[in-house]
Amino acid sequence: MILAAAYGRGPLDRADEHISPGDLVAEAYEHLAPEDQIALKGLIPHATGAAETQPEQGTYQTGPDRGAAVPQGDITGSDFTLTAPTVEYGNPEIYVYPLLNPAPGQLLHLDWSSFGYGIERLIQQIKNVGRRIDVDACFGINEAGLVMATFLASAAFGRCPIGYLKCNKGRDRDFISLDRASLYPDLPKAPAIVLCDFEVKHADVVGFITREIRERYPGAEVYFAVFGAMTKERNLQVASFDDLTGAGIMRAADFKAVFIAATMSPPGIEPPLELR
Repeated sequence: MILAAAYGRGPLDRADEHISPGDLVAEAYEHLAPEDQIALKGLIPHATGAAETQPEQGTYQTGPDRGAAVPQGDITGSDFTLTAPTVEYGNPEIYVYPLLNPAPGQLLHLDWSSFGYGIERLIQQIKNVGRRIDVDACFGINEAGLVMATFLASAAFGRCPIGYLKCNKGRDRDFISLDRASLYPDLPKAPAIVLCDFEVKHADVVGFITREIRERYPGAEVYFAVFGAMTKERNLQVASFDDLTGAGIMRAADFKAVFIAATMSPPGIEPPLELR
């Protein structure tokens, strides 16, 4: 408790940027001893003597409905419900949010807080699908997908093995091949695999990747988790899954379930540090 109070500062390391000990321990709260849980409940922000400050852009504040950390700024729109393909007898409704681009026609560059918020949203969707999903491995498509797979494997799937799929594109943008640097962990027969990609646009990258996965792992059940899905129209709060540009691609891949953090407009989004 003393360490949590002493180091209760956020990533910007400002003296007035207070984060409560409860937020620091996050999901580890359930694993704490009963006396520590009681102490955390009793330690509200006012008890630490921290002055109340308004959250600034790039900081976190508690979400109003689902308890997630919400990045402050102008790029995160209001949540809306989208019905997506899901497992049999699963919950098809997922909470999605639009990524508002203040400079239409330009790539929307995400910071780490926005990136982390999207991953938290995917984890929430996975936990609320209505049944336990036992996964044998998480595969990341390129570096941004690999980062997503690492977080999901650790936070949602008991530190399952992680695979890496490095895509090479030729001069013909429709031609895709997998680099020899790709990593395929040893998995049991007919494994359950979560495929992670940063964005879905027009190109059938996920279809190609899914076919390769099923060829290498016969009988595999493939789930798909994507950070940003492009919409066909300017309205990002789409009424239907089929209003997404890649809806046909995702349906044709025959995923067990699809998880989407956010919708986006052309030309797309750029991950932190321009991860590829």
